[in-house]
Amino acid sequence: MLGRLNHVAIAVPDLEAATAVYRDTLGAAVSDRQALPEHGVTVVFVDTGNSKIELLEPLGEASPIAAFLTKNPAGGVHHVCYEVDDILAARDRLADAGARVLGDGTPRIGAHGKPVLFLHPKDFMGTLVELEQK
Repeated sequence: MLGRLNHVAIAVPDLEAATAVYRDTLGAAVSDRQALPEHGVTVVFVDTGNSKIELLEPLGEASPIAAFLTKNPAGGVHHVCYEVDDILAARDRLADAGARVLGDGTPRIGAHGKPVLFLHPKDFMGTLVELEQK
């Protein structure tokens, strides 16, 4: 069921400053900014060759990232994202195994234009897990 690591998401208080660190200091290729109002974030993706780093900035005070940054003002790792072949089959298998799917369990379209779901961190050693359909 579990596919490759798609990305590691890092919540940041200043997307421009974080982008500059990856682009200018580390020499990485960084995508354009992308606002995702349905998720309450603005993102950029850093290409690492074999995966990506997603830098997340809150888009408004109601953003879940704003709440994360209140607890972690300097930012930090927010979630990891794994690819799955069939997101609905993965959701059903995980729910049957007792894992909690966040929200109402209906996949939403993520930053890559593909269906995504989030799994409760208490079920995965304190790590918020995103699943993205290949």
